[in-house]
Amino acid sequence: MTTSNSPSVVVVGAGFAGLIATRELEAAGIRVRLVEARDRIGGRAWTDERLGGHMLEMGATWVHWLQPFVWTEITRYDQEIYPSPDIEDAYWVSDGNVRHGTEHDLDAALTRLQEKIFEGSREFFPYPHNPLALLEDDTADPELIERFRRADEGSVLDCLRDGGFTKEEIDLADSYWSAGYQGPTSTASPLMAKHWAALSDHRSSLMDEQTLRFKLTKGMRGLYESIASDLRADIELNTPVERISHGPSGVEVLMADGTVESADAVIVTVPIGALSNIEFDPPLPHSQRKVVDEGTNSVGFKIWIKVEGHHSIIAGAPGEHPISLLRSEYFLDDEKFTILVGFGSDHTTIDLDDKDSAQKAVNVWRDDLRVIESGGHDWVADKWSGQTWATLKSGQFFDGWSRFDAPEGARLRFAGADYAKGWNGVVVDGAIESGITNARRIIGDLKPQR
Repeated sequence: MTTSNSPSVVVVGAGFAGLIATRELEAAGIRVRLVEARDRIGGRAWTDERLGGHMLEMGATWVHWLQPFVWTEITRYDQEIYPSPDIEDAYWVSDGNVRHGTEHDLDAALTRLQEKIFEGSREFFPYPHNPLALLEDDTADPELIERFRRADEGSVLDCLRDGGFTKEEIDLADSYWSAGYQGPTSTASPLMAKHWAALSDHRSSLMDEQTLRFKLTKGMRGLYESIASDLRADIELNTPVERISHGPSGVEVLMADGTVESADAVIVTVPIGALSNIEFDPPLPHSQRKVVDEGTNSVGFKIWIKVEGHHSIIAGAPGEHPISLLRSEYFLDDEKFTILVGFGSDHTTIDLDDKDSAQKAVNVWRDDLRVIESGGHDWVADKWSGQTWATLKSGQFFDGWSRFDAPEGARLRFAGADYAKGWNGVVVDGAIESGITNARRIIGDLKPQR
C-alpha cells in the first residue's frame, strides 16, 4: 500500500509506548508519523496541577529500580526519585467495624493473606518477563501445566474461602485487591496477582515497594517530555485515527480529519478499552474482538483528596465501599493540610471532583477528616482509554492480552502496557517494554534483504 521505497511507520498514540517506539524506529532510519487523539502526550501517565496548583499524577505514579525498562529511561534522562511518606496510623474495615493499628500491623495481617494468594507463583512463572514460558516448555510436567491453566479460573480471593481465614481477613484482602485490580475482585483473574508476585521476588513487601513507594521528582511529565524531546517526528495532537487498513505489504491509516497515510506498518498503542474507536480492515480476529468486547477488569478510579490538618494514615475497605485504599502522600503548609491518594473499584460510585462525594467516602474510616477539595480523571469514562490500567478478568491471562501478540512479518502491531509481557497493564515499565519490542520486530521485518 505504501508507495515510497523508504520504510515508514505510523505510530498511533503518544503515551510511553508510542514515544519509545518512535524513538526506536527513528534510530533505525525509519520515517515515523506519530499521531495522538488527545491534546497532550503521555497517555495514561499525566502529571497535572490540581488541588491548589500541586503537581499530582492523574494516572501512573510509582517507579522502581527493579523495573528494568523504566529504570533505564530514568537513568538515560537523569531523572530522580523520592519516597512516599512512611505512615503512622492504619485503619481497615470489616462488617462495618473500623480497626485501628500501625502500618506494620496492617502489613503483618496482609502478609499471611498474600502468601496464600501468591501460591504457585514460583512454579508458574520461572521467567516472569515471559509469563507463558511454562506453556512453551516441552519438558514441563503436564500436571503443572494443567494447574497453571486452572489458576486463571475463578476469582483472586477464592483461595481464602476454604475456612482457614476469617471474614475480617478476607475483607482486608478484598480492600487491597479491589484497589490493585481497579475492579471487582469477584471477576479478577488469580493469575495476575501471582504474576505480580513473580515480578517482585514472590514477596508482598517488595511488590508494595515497586507499585506504591517511589515517585519521580519531576513527575511522569519530566520523563515523557524528555523522551519526546529526542524525537525528530512532529507529534500530531488532536489527531484521532478512524480506520486502519492492513495487509501483508503495508497499511493505510485514515485520520478523523479525512487524511490518509500510507505506510509500511503501523503500531497501535491504544488501550484495549479504546480499541473500539478504530475500524480495522480486515476486522480484528475473533480472539481479539472478544477481549475488546469483554473489556478488562479495570472499571475503577484514582482520586486525590486534600484534607485539613496533618494526618499520616493508610486505610482500606472492601470493594463495596467507594474507596478501597487511601493513603497520605503529601504534607503541606507547615502541616496545615494533607493530600491523600485513593483507589476504588467502581468509577460510578464517586464524583472525583466533588468534595462532598469524597467526604462521604472518607467518613467510612474517620468522620473527623475535613475534606477541602478533591480531584482526578475518570479514565473509564475517557473515550481514549475506556479503563484505568488493564487488569485481567478471570480467563484473560491466557485469553486476553497475549492474543494481541502479532506474528512475524505482521504490518499491524499493538504496543502498550495492556499488551506487555512483564508488568502487564499496570506500570509504565510494561509500556516501555512493549514499545521497544514491537518497534524492533518491525525494524527486523522492514530491514532490506541481502
